[in-house]
Amino acid sequence: MKETRENAGIFTFALAGNPNVGKSTVFNELTGLKQHTGNWAGKTVGTAEGTCRYVKGKMIAVDLPGTYSLIPRSPEEEVTRDYIAFEAPDAVLAVCDAGCLERNLILVLQILEITPKTAVCVNLVDEADRRGISVDTEKLSALLGIPVLKTSALHGRGVGGIPAAVKTAASLTKAYAVTYPECIEKAVINLSPLAGEAGKSKGPSFVRWLCVKGLEYDEKLMIKLSKAGMITPEFLFYARRERERIDAELGKQTTLEETVAEAYAAAAEKIAGSCVSSCEGSADRRDRAIDRVLTGKFTGTAVMIGLLAVLFWITLVGANKISDLLMSGADALGGLLRRATDLAGAPEWFCRLLCDGVYRILAWVVCVMLPPMAIFFPLFTLLEDIGYLPRVAFNTDGIFRHCGACGKQALTTCMGFGCNAVGVTGCRIIDSPRERMIAMLTNSFIPCNGKYATLAALLSIFAVPIGGSVLTAALLTALILLGFAMSLAASKLLSVTFLKGKTSSFALELPPFRRPRICRTLIRSVIDRTLAVLGRAVITAAPAGAVIWLLCNIPVGDGTLYSLCTNVLDPAAALIGMDGVILFAFIAGIPANEIVLPLIVTGYAASDSVIGYSNLSQLGDILLSSGWSVTTAICTVLFMLMHWPCATTLLTVKKETGSFKYAAAAFALPLTFGVIICFFTNTVMLILK
Repeated sequence: MKETRENAGIFTFALAGNPNVGKSTVFNELTGLKQHTGNWAGKTVGTAEGTCRYVKGKMIAVDLPGTYSLIPRSPEEEVTRDYIAFEAPDAVLAVCDAGCLERNLILVLQILEITPKTAVCVNLVDEADRRGISVDTEKLSALLGIPVLKTSALHGRGVGGIPAAVKTAASLTKAYAVTYPECIEKAVINLSPLAGEAGKSKGPSFVRWLCVKGLEYDEKLMIKLSKAGMITPEFLFYARRERERIDAELGKQTTLEETVAEAYAAAAEKIAGSCVSSCEGSADRRDRAIDRVLTGKFTGTAVMIGLLAVLFWITLVGANKISDLLMSGADALGGLLRRATDLAGAPEWFCRLLCDGVYRILAWVVCVMLPPMAIFFPLFTLLEDIGYLPRVAFNTDGIFRHCGACGKQALTTCMGFGCNAVGVTGCRIIDSPRERMIAMLTNSFIPCNGKYATLAALLSIFAVPIGGSVLTAALLTALILLGFAMSLAASKLLSVTFLKGKTSSFALELPPFRRPRICRTLIRSVIDRTLAVLGRAVITAAPAGAVIWLLCNIPVGDGTLYSLCTNVLDPAAALIGMDGVILFAFIAGIPANEIVLPLIVTGYAASDSVIGYSNLSQLGDILLSSGWSVTTAICTVLFMLMHWPCATTLLTVKKETGSFKYAAAAFALPLTFGVIICFFTNTVMLILK
């Protein structure tokens, strides 16, 4: 692809930068794409590509995963390093945060060591101004020897100058170079002639980078460099000899890797000290005051639980009213559909299949699942935009570490609220393979939007008449916390059995609080989350409803094929406080959690012909008339919270791990917890009767 672009004269530049610097926002503004951006580390987990709209002709921008360093500790950071080193873009645009330039410059200096064809975009200058921070970009450009420009990509300011800056950078052959201690500089001089022809063709800056990497000897990288002809076989032999000499000179007080890192940090500090001026602004004082509450030892957890409860209360109050209205409309529309099929002269079996099977379950999905998702996820996304989710990770880091997991698992846990498959994919940000596996196998304990909507509906049916929406919100919060506690328990179990190892540390950045983009947030949450999930549920629900109806109407002996299946499952279901209809619905609902409750009601209703409904109260009557007790309701809620993940999540685990074994473990682990909890609950309830 790169060769084709060169032949066609297409200019390609890569965007690199730390997480949270607005890199993807710069990319979106450049290309006009609406790539989702998040306010926490590691949100970008792949590359995106688009055509720059600010120039005539074709200029391709490639958005690389966010990284703090080109010394990779995760697959995403390795993607960024390898793209810059091996794909040879015409230029690199390093996006920095004006509010914390010194930290960002470490990555810039590492990029410059690979290629001088680099420009710097100092972004978020509006936030920096509010915090009393000013960056002298002219002086920074003079010190680095590359183009530097200011932008506020969120407001579209300064982005139009990027194409000219990267075009200028593409012609550069020399830029700022970090100075290492004498023992390392001597080794670089000795190794330089041993670089391969492909390495030498990229210039002295790249050869210098090759020499430093050779001294550090990253085996995986060395194989790539050797295959690409960038180093010679003799290079590795002499690199080891030079490394032994350096280790002897440095002694036991420090290592070569630490010395290199210190050189980058010292250079970044010196450059930033010359270009950045600051005075404490009111925004900084405000952020610190708020963080003392949100991340406080005693207040952080209380605020986190309180916010979650408030979100649930707002969701339930609004969702119940909207659901009742939608159900009334769906009931009327169902009557019209039935009359239309009768007038069309359709066979009776087809009318019932369409109206009692397909339409009923579709109406359920839309009327019961849509309202809570449409309210909860915009509110949750607003917290994400404001910058609260990294504070959640900060508050829960110690808990995860105590369970033998990585603190970054808090971030993937938050992703799981939207979709467990996304949460599993997000586990790529975890460096340790062991901890990454723990996070993937336990993510399904966090209720995704499908489980959440079902839990909200069941609690609304049974808890609202008893204690109102406040009690229902409190119970839903308790359920979410129970799911979180079970994920911690499962993490601990895995860390002391099959996935033993030491817990790693990680750097977590707490970004400044940002004003939420309400309109953009609403559009994004509705399109990316609510409608996408609803569409998946509808596509799954229609055939599932038809299959359930057919099973209920195919006679077998004295009953139907459906009753035969549920009767077979009844003994096992009774042990965990449910019946065969419920357990069969869970099994049939594996394509999507959203359809489990509709399948339960459809199964009951289809066996008793047509049962009308126009609100959640009447749906509750259907369940009660079908034999539900308090025990049934509690065990169904608990099993919904803890059972196997949907098919999409299981396939994602298989794809991420490359093994059916781990996909099977992701299926069995929550199921085991769910069966044990439900069996214990059912036993206790039977004893108390």
